[in-house]
Amino acid sequence: MKRSHHKTQKNMKIEQQRLKSQVDSLQLHALAPQTYVQMKIKFHLIAVVLFAVCSLLATELQAQDKSTENKTTFSIETDPSTFAFNGYAFHIRIKPSQSKRLLIGAGTYALDFPGFLVNMNPENKDNDWNVRINSAYSLFAEYYFKEANTGWFVGLQTGVQNYKNTNGNIVNKHSKYSNFLVMPSIGYTWQPFKFPLYLKPWAGVGYTTKISGNNSIDEMTYNIAPFTSFVTLHLGYTFKL
Repeated sequence: MKRSHHKTQKNMKIEQQRLKSQVDSLQLHALAPQTYVQMKIKFHLIAVVLFAVCSLLATELQAQDKSTENKTTFSIETDPSTFAFNGYAFHIRIKPSQSKRLLIGAGTYALDFPGFLVNMNPENKDNDWNVRINSAYSLFAEYYFKEANTGWFVGLQTGVQNYKNTNGNIVNKHSKYSNFLVMPSIGYTWQPFKFPLYLKPWAGVGYTTKISGNNSIDEMTYNIAPFTSFVTLHLGYTFKL
């Protein structure tokens, strides 16, 4: 009788494990289509944004006044504040030949987020997160209302930001993930000297979404807000060819 009872218990445990495996498998299959749909929506959004940017650039170049001075100019820029936050910023801007109001360019940057930026998101406030953009690569377009690199402009930035986060409550561990960023901006370029050194304060509000990696460390998850804002000052110098 005892042997029979033990066999029955053993068979019941095996059956419970088998049923649990089937349930877990069904849950994974149910989640997979949802994950696929979310990723598909994100990549469609990215494709639409990139297509819109390319279309605007092509339209602007075609619409430029043919009497515009036929010279290409190059500008190099940096964001001095990034160096104060253990980072860097290097940018290039180009005014294409025959273009009067348009600048296009690219840049790379990195920085540690100051605590007040992390705490702006209530989900992350006072949770001892240390957030760093370890590297970022972006494309830029700026349209000036007067002429390129002079006065007011509206801009658009698209790029990828690679994060490396740590948490003060968890020792010797970090998370790494990448976000896609789209950020419209407005700013003003001011050249206070006779030589072509300029100051460019600007501000932007953008949409960001994770495209790869993991933003969790053990049981703690860093909340990625879909919208982000940024205010800074660029310092630049223009070369004419």
